[in-house]
Amino acid sequence: MTSIVKRLLCGVAALALCATAHAADPYPQKPVTLIVPWAAGGSTDILARVLSEHLTRSLGQPVIVDNKPGASGNIGSAMVARAKPDGYTLLVGSMSTHAMNPALMANMPFRGVEDFTPLGLLAYVTNTMVVHPSVPAKNVKELIAYAKANPGKLAYASAGPGSTNHLSAVLFERMAGVQMLHVPYKGGAPAVVDTVAGQTQLLFSAGTQTLPHVKAGKLRLLAVTEAKRSPLLPDTPTVAETVPGYELAVWYGAFGPKGMPADLVTRLNREINAVMSLPEVKSKMNAIGVETATSTPQQFGTILRKDADRYGKLIRELGIQAE
Repeated sequence: MTSIVKRLLCGVAALALCATAHAADPYPQKPVTLIVPWAAGGSTDILARVLSEHLTRSLGQPVIVDNKPGASGNIGSAMVARAKPDGYTLLVGSMSTHAMNPALMANMPFRGVEDFTPLGLLAYVTNTMVVHPSVPAKNVKELIAYAKANPGKLAYASAGPGSTNHLSAVLFERMAGVQMLHVPYKGGAPAVVDTVAGQTQLLFSAGTQTLPHVKAGKLRLLAVTEAKRSPLLPDTPTVAETVPGYELAVWYGAFGPKGMPADLVTRLNREINAVMSLPEVKSKMNAIGVETATSTPQQFGTILRKDADRYGKLIRELGIQAE
């Protein structure tokens, strides 16, 4: 065998060994970006930063939170939809970005179900039904009676058409057989402020926004909108206890771009579930009205498709469009 042939064979062998070693490299080999499609400081951002802190430890590489707010969460979400499905660009998304926005908005930059890989459920936000103390109703049954006696007069606030508080109220109107007055605002904060001031009388909103005012006696808590009582508010009834079948659960979940390898999805789901199961994480999130959750990717995908179908149908039937 000539020396030239020997060198060529050695070169081929070396390349094969390099390729094998590269293929065996464990994920991750570089920092992971976790995109939050809203501004810093909110409950989603807090959740993402808690998740990133613990994933950084378990994955052995920095998991960096990158806030990309704008267009009701569409800007940051679209960045992930367009990213390589290699596990280095992930998203903390929500029911609004993936199940509601595609039905609310024209010219969407992504498809909420088809353009993402569901990695796992992260948490539920306790969604409350509150009234101003001037409303003569101490529970949901009394509120329905009051609304029926005053059709079109009970004013409810929302963060705008198609927001979760708007859909919570629309669903309640339909299922309870009442007619109320919608007062939309440009965001959740002014909706809370005016309900506390009595300019509007009813509000469906996250407990993170309403419960401090409930404790101060400025709002009255009637119910939560989930199918079951919240472990964070075990003495508070659900709307469904008076209006059977009523449910609106506001969730957050982790996503990657579509087409991620199955073994990588399994790995990330395992790591995410481990973080969400930590007592210290549960305690920290519970303190801001957020209940941590876990799931398989398949279970989360089922929740996503079900909510996209349900709320998409409701939005289209009512002709709701985001402003």
